[in-house]
Amino acid sequence: MTGENRAPVTVIGLGMMGVALAGAFLNAGHPTTVWNRTPGKGDALVEKGAVRAGSVADAVAASDLVVVCVVDYESMHAILDPVGDALAGKVIVNLTSGIPEDAREAAEWTRGIGADYLDGYIMTVPPAVGLPETLLFYGGSQETFEAHQETLKVLGGNSVYLGADAGIASLYDFALLGILWSTLTSALHAFALVGTEKVPASALLPFAEAWITHVIVPTIQGSAQQIDAGEFGTDISTVGLNAMGLVKMIKVSEAQGIRPDLMVPIKDFLAKRVADGHDADALASLIEVIRNPE
Repeated sequence: MTGENRAPVTVIGLGMMGVALAGAFLNAGHPTTVWNRTPGKGDALVEKGAVRAGSVADAVAASDLVVVCVVDYESMHAILDPVGDALAGKVIVNLTSGIPEDAREAAEWTRGIGADYLDGYIMTVPPAVGLPETLLFYGGSQETFEAHQETLKVLGGNSVYLGADAGIASLYDFALLGILWSTLTSALHAFALVGTEKVPASALLPFAEAWITHVIVPTIQGSAQQIDAGEFGTDISTVGLNAMGLVKMIKVSEAQGIRPDLMVPIKDFLAKRVADGHDADALASLIEVIRNPE
């Protein structure tokens, strides 16, 4: 498809991610208008064929599809509120990071000004924007998503619509980020632990990779099934056994001179489950402690 047949797109916000988004649209042949508070950030994009808008109003007027990627929702409103009337009939695709309530409030605001709204999350780093495997989550109007799905797939081939709730994409984002942060920091704890005996991280890495692939991933899959079924019976790895293991983990960490802090909450979760009489349950049952913090 030639550039003349591609839908025009406006990108507001030219941080590292915004530049990557605009670049992906340009590479796919979409006429692309860009705007940023600091105009110089768009120079490279202009050289590639983007049109630099002189104002937010000009940027909004240039395209029916307006993609926003700024630092937070407060910044988004500071930019778009003054041109609210001009957004009537437009589609706002907000790829700004926030919490679910931010997205829901933004969706309500766009309904008030007569615009359509999608809230999205880019589950990758800027260099991976535009790749076929790149994952993006969207929540909001299904009709709007379907109407612009082909254009949005330019940003990542794995673009997934999650539902009408504008806040659902943010919730998925934080769910996966939690897995990233906890897994990475636990790996760092492991590297620190073996490092106390001058074992390089690279020596543990192949075993860590195999452990994650063949033990942790299947455990997560089994836990999801148990949680959905609400049944936590097991004869393999019980809460009680792991509670004893976590006590030892903290002792060995302290003995080796590293901080045990990452492991303490897990120990406490297990201890609570044991105290509640569920020591024979599977590890997946810890979700009951997480769900009921009191």
